[in-house]
Amino acid sequence: MNSTKLEPATALAELQEQKPDRVTIVVLSGDMDRVMAAFIIASGAAAMGMPVTMFFTFWGLNAIRRDGVSGGAKDWLRRMFGWLNKGGADSLPLSRFHFWGLGTRMMKRVMQQHRMPGIPELRETAHELGVRFIACTTTLGLMGISKDTLIDDVDQLAGVTTYLAEAKEGSVNLFI
Repeated sequence: MNSTKLEPATALAELQEQKPDRVTIVVLSGDMDRVMAAFIIASGAAAMGMPVTMFFTFWGLNAIRRDGVSGGAKDWLRRMFGWLNKGGADSLPLSRFHFWGLGTRMMKRVMQQHRMPGIPELRETAHELGVRFIACTTTLGLMGISKDTLIDDVDQLAGVTTYLAEAKEGSVNLFI
């Protein structure tokens, strides 16, 4: 019995040949800097011709919510949760040095001075490049966020099995 053992570099090359250049990004974080990174990576991959899917869940859903809207939940607990967790790309805090909004305002000012686009512009660019946006149905319900509070560019509402089917087909899978 003759078995051949592949060298790691050869095995990686064969795996890459089998998988299409598809990118999936799970956006869990609702932090401004992390969401920016997710949209920048998604846009870069899409500009290179790679199909990209972004799956928004938990705090990441705030990046695809309309500005300033609360969740729209029926029960008081999730309504309160939605009120405390107002959505919108312009209201996301920094992951570090937020300082009750001061650090975030400073970062936005520096970005503006350097003509760097904000999250709404990055999100729009990603969508124009063909990046698909999927909102997690499980966490929509859990966090009391209704479908009508999401931006129009959301392509699909789906669960984790849809994400896993996308990720299974991809060669790059990120969790931000």
